[in-house]
Amino acid sequence: MLLCVAWLSNMAQLHDVVYVIYPCKPKIFRFNATTHERLTDIDMSHNDMIDTCDIAVCERTSRVYVSDFKQVWRVSADGEDQRLWLPKATQEKFKPGALSVTATRLLVVPREAGQLRQFDAAGDELRRIQLPEHMHPSHAVESPTRTLVISHGNTKPPPPFSLALPSFFGQHQVSEVNTAGQVLRHFTVLPQLERGFGSNLSIALDSQGNVFVGDTDIGRILLLDAQLALRRVIIDEYHLTRHPKGLRYVERSGQLLVGQANRVAVFDVLRR
Repeated sequence: MLLCVAWLSNMAQLHDVVYVIYPCKPKIFRFNATTHERLTDIDMSHNDMIDTCDIAVCERTSRVYVSDFKQVWRVSADGEDQRLWLPKATQEKFKPGALSVTATRLLVVPREAGQLRQFDAAGDELRRIQLPEHMHPSHAVESPTRTLVISHGNTKPPPPFSLALPSFFGQHQVSEVNTAGQVLRHFTVLPQLERGFGSNLSIALDSQGNVFVGDTDIGRILLLDAQLALRRVIIDEYHLTRHPKGLRYVERSGQLLVGQANRVAVFDVLRR
């Protein structure tokens, strides 16, 4: 175990510091990634922030991004510089949810289902990706080939004579789409019958396009290749004390950070 917090929302690692947020706390908690020592918290309460949703970091700019369901804040690594980042006054208002950063590009999943928005390092909108109506995204990451890998619910009924069983909550899938929103391939996480309301999948990518999938219901971590084909279960329910709430892969160390309710667990997956 890396550290203990109270029912975290998500976490991210920038260089040698792990940043953790959790619901109803307008703070970013910081920990040393090696010694696990708690560092000085970043207080966000003076920004009229009352809650936090997701957190992501950019290693190139050493900036931390935090969404609070109303906007996105950009924060320096030490917390001294805090800026309201999105939406800008000139941009259409939206309610941000999940975040990810690839090569300074910030990818945002709005709470309004059906689209993704990507912004450059200056906060200007690069593109808006409209998704098929049956896709309800919970998280998205840009791949090394500039496509988008998305964890989402799929409410489209299965085709006739399919072995897939219909579900009131739909299937839970990981899909790859291009910048036009066209689905290139997908992977369905089974079994469906064990899923319940509010289930979602956490994802993280490496530089080769391999996808780590945290199955919040079953309590396991899957590894998919760049074609979204299952390679193996790399962490099963016997190695997770709680079901995964968020994933972050630190490629330089080969470590996978897994949020588990009130803990962040660290697994060495470099040789797996």
